[in-house]
Amino acid sequence: MTYRLRIEPSGHEMDCDADETILEAALRHGFNIPFSCRNGACGACKGRILEGRVDYGDVEEKALSAGEKEAGMALFCQAMPLSDVIIEVREIGAAKDIQIKTLPARVARMVDLAPDVRALFLKISASERLQFLPGQYIDILLKDGGRRGFSLANSPANDEFLELHIKRVAGGQFTTHVFAQMKEKDILRFEGPLGTFFVRQDSRRPLLMVATGTGFAPIKGMLEALFAQGDDRPIHFYWGVRHAEDFYYQELLMEWQRLHPHFRLTQVVSRPDAAWSGRSGYVIPQVLADIPDPGAFDVYICGHPDMVMDLSRALQGAGLNAEHIFADAFVFAKAKST
Repeated sequence: MTYRLRIEPSGHEMDCDADETILEAALRHGFNIPFSCRNGACGACKGRILEGRVDYGDVEEKALSAGEKEAGMALFCQAMPLSDVIIEVREIGAAKDIQIKTLPARVARMVDLAPDVRALFLKISASERLQFLPGQYIDILLKDGGRRGFSLANSPANDEFLELHIKRVAGGQFTTHVFAQMKEKDILRFEGPLGTFFVRQDSRRPLLMVATGTGFAPIKGMLEALFAQGDDRPIHFYWGVRHAEDFYYQELLMEWQRLHPHFRLTQVVSRPDAAWSGRSGYVIPQVLADIPDPGAFDVYICGHPDMVMDLSRALQGAGLNAEHIFADAFVFAKAKST
């Protein structure tokens, strides 16, 4: 069965099959609405049901509360239509002309960046080019049909290789392969670019960027592009890790601070040793202490989903409108149903 889906305020209308999510239908028709994890955990695709009924799907309480459901909210990566539906969500126009491709890539180089972080540099065919926006990600396609999403850490202007930062995850099928079996010249298949985590160019607001762990990867691509464009908006970047040795690309970060006076870096270690002399604790209290009135900022957050969700809520509580918060939560793959 097919239903009609209309997106407000744009007025775009399309067919939506009963067995596809609202997000899948919008993307299939070329309309880009916010999303990140696509499995109901991060909340990036949240919007309002104005008319009609939906099956809310597999959502976590933290991402969509019972009260939000009663208020008409839904996660469009999970919601499937049960009737014709009208939704309210802002569309992302900057990615609308970018083609999503499925391509093979060769592992050209592997570099260990930190004790549990390895960079993969992927080379696609010379006859192909992956057009993407800084901050977007690709899905590695596994032989068993699974997918693993990783942010692109390079900017489009530096696209000879696609750079991924892989965090070792205990028991992780793909990350174990990356650290134990993968070799240079291995061939991978991927789909991309995906996601709506990229800098909005139509804004001149100062930028607050916050990452934990390998959430630095898409921020790196964004910063490279901003600096290359000569964008002089004030930028304050907070990066939180567990141990000081988990930081990487330190020389690059120092160079950015030297060359770009409008760029400020704050690094935070949650489990410091005696040698660490910088900020200690968790990154959220550091951000809120430094910026008690965040209402003037555009905010870009990437990392652990709890940090992304908690910081987003805290910033809104401090007066920042949600439309100025852009987030990408790193969510581990869910186990397949049996």
